[in-house]
Amino acid sequence: MPSLIDLRRRVRAVKNTQQITKAMKMVAASKLRRAQERIIGARPYAAQMQRVLSSVAARVDPSVHPLLTVRDSGAASRTLVIVVTGDKGLSGSFNTNAIKGAVTYIEEQAGRTASIGLVGRKGRDYFGRRAYDVLFERIGIFQKLRFQDAQAIAHLAVDAFTAGRVDRVVLVYNEFRSVMSQRVVVDQLLPISRADVDAAAPAAPVAGASQIDYLYEPSPQAIFDQLLPRYVEVQVYRALLESNAAFFAAQMTAMDTATKNSADMIASLTLYMNKVRQAAITREIIEVVSGAQAL
Repeated sequence: MPSLIDLRRRVRAVKNTQQITKAMKMVAASKLRRAQERIIGARPYAAQMQRVLSSVAARVDPSVHPLLTVRDSGAASRTLVIVVTGDKGLSGSFNTNAIKGAVTYIEEQAGRTASIGLVGRKGRDYFGRRAYDVLFERIGIFQKLRFQDAQAIAHLAVDAFTAGRVDRVVLVYNEFRSVMSQRVVVDQLLPISRADVDAAAPAAPVAGASQIDYLYEPSPQAIFDQLLPRYVEVQVYRALLESNAAFFAAQMTAMDTATKNSADMIASLTLYMNKVRQAAITREIIEVVSGAQAL
C-alpha cells in the first residue's frame, strides 16, 4: 500500500498535468479559430477556381498541356504521395490516421513504385525510419503557414511530374469538417482528373441553345501555362490549411479529454488517499487502546 506522502505527490503531479492540458486546450482553441477562418475563406476560391478550370479545359485537347495528360497506369508507373501531417503530437489520432491512410494507399498500388513527399515532422519521423523513397520533406511550416510554402511544394510536385520522374501525384491529408470530426482525404493532384474537367461539359446539347466556346488570347498553351500551375498551388495550399485546422481541432479535443481524465484521476486518488489516511488513524487508535489495556 502506498504511503500518504506518495499519494499526495501523485495527486500534485496529476494536478500539474491538468493545468498543462487545460492551457494547451485554450491555446489550441485560440489557434483553431484563426485556422478555421482561413480555411473557410480559402474554400470558395479553390472551388471556384476548379469550376473555371473545368469549364475551360473541357473544351480543349488534353494534350495541350502536360498537367492534363493521363499517362499509363501499369505496373511500371510511379506515384508521388505527398503526406501532410503535423509538426507536433498530443493531438489524438490525427497524425496516425494520415500516416495510416498513406501507407494503405501505397500498399493498394499492386506493386507500383511509390515515392513520398513529407510535410510535417511526424510524417518525416515515421517514413524516415523505414525503407521508403523520400523525394522531399518540409517541416516547421505550420508555425507560420504561408502561401509561399504551398508554392514550393507545388513546384516540386509539378517538376517531378513534367520531368517524367512520376506519373501521378496524390495528396493525403486530414480534412477539417468540424471540431469533433476530421476525415483523411486521398486526392489526386496530378494529372488533373478528367472527371472533374468533363463535369463542366454539357451532357447533351439543348435544343435552341448555342454551344458556348472560348476565344483564346493568347493561345490555350500560354493560358494553361499560367492557369494550371496556379491551380496546383491553390489545391496544395487548401490541403495545408485543411490539415492545419484539423490539427488544432484534434489537439483541442485531445487536451479536453485529457483534462477530464485527469479530473477523474484526481478524484479517484483523493478518495483512495482518504481511505489510506482513515486506515492509518484507525490503526493508531487501536494501538493506543491496546497499549492502554496492556498497562
